[in-house]
Amino acid sequence: MNGTVKTYPWRGVLVATALPLRDDLSVDFDAYAEHCRWLVESGCDGVVPNGSLGEYQVLTDAERTRVVETAVAAVGGARVMPGVAAYGSAEARRWAEQARDAGCASVMLLPPNAYRADERSVLAHYAEVAGAGIDIVAYNNPHDTKVDLTPALLARLHEAGHIHAVKEFSGDVRRIYEIAELAPELDVLVGADDVLLELATGGAKGWISGYPNALPHSTVALYKAAMAGDLTTALPLYRQLHALHRWDSKVEFVQAIKLSMDIAGRHGGPVRPPRVPLLPEQEKTVRAATEKALAEGLR
Repeated sequence: MNGTVKTYPWRGVLVATALPLRDDLSVDFDAYAEHCRWLVESGCDGVVPNGSLGEYQVLTDAERTRVVETAVAAVGGARVMPGVAAYGSAEARRWAEQARDAGCASVMLLPPNAYRADERSVLAHYAEVAGAGIDIVAYNNPHDTKVDLTPALLARLHEAGHIHAVKEFSGDVRRIYEIAELAPELDVLVGADDVLLELATGGAKGWISGYPNALPHSTVALYKAAMAGDLTTALPLYRQLHALHRWDSKVEFVQAIKLSMDIAGRHGGPVRPPRVPLLPEQEKTVRAATEKALAEGLR
């Protein structure tokens, strides 16, 4: 025994942070630093910059680097788990190395998503990025990547030492039980807001969540109650939030969450193309659900 204590920086409520943009679509880094601090002060355990909600695909390399550095300076590297997705494995590894050098404790990695990768390509991809020497949380989002990290494939990745946890966004809440059977030491993290209760009761170890950007206190309260098995508290709160949480699984999730932030008094701001503003009916629906939640005292 060398006395080293294993840490699990991906456990708890980690916020997939939205990135505040000015009207000219430039990044407001000061506002982002303040937002990261506010989330942690509001009870969240950490932040996940440069995920899809953070619009990483439309950032320059310089912006993407500065986003990570800004988050680390604001809340400390142990609380920051950047997304390091890229079309190429070499580029993803460079982003993992940048996160490591910035002081982050872990990173989140999608499978190859430039094409429908086969299993050998997925294994090679994670092996390459694992070479950066930082703990990896896999991100399974077969809807967008067209690559499904099935329970059997996750078990192979974990057995090889390439991943330590998975953000599960398939929407199939049954998978958590098969993952536990095939890879009992692999942490499953809730990957979508609208399946929190189902996966928490199934043994999830954390939640990478979008709606704390607007309502962190209620989100954290829901998570703690669900993890404690306190359904008397969790179920009514889940029902109150679900009209908003289901937007986290829709194509327009960035626009919806940013609008909720603006309504809740945070700075969400616009989105960068090719995303476009919500349609009037969508905006009306999000606005009504957000205002209802706020009127009910959710924060």
